[in-house]
Amino acid sequence: MLNAEILREAEQRRLAWRCRRGMLELDIVLQRFVSTHFNGLTLDEMTQLDALLELPDNTFWALIQGLTDQGPCSATQARQYAAVLEKLRDSRPQTEQESA
Repeated sequence: MLNAEILREAEQRRLAWRCRRGMLELDIVLQRFVSTHFNGLTLDEMTQLDALLELPDNTFWALIQGLTDQGPCSATQARQYAAVLEKLRDSRPQTEQESA
């Protein structure tokens, strides 16, 4: 196995662990995200996810729900996070997608 593959797998394991959150709704979305989209993330998307995981649960949840465009980040950062946020939004339970 190449060093780059080993590093990518280590980064994926680290991010998957960080996806465990205290807010139940956020935890459900993140666990679905990990199981459906995680293996296909680019390195740039992993970096975006890592930055999003730094946000407080309520702010992160508001971004996923589309209740706020920016939270504590700038409009430029919000656009940078758009690809990952779209995948996170796709990971919401079906009933929430319909009501959002």
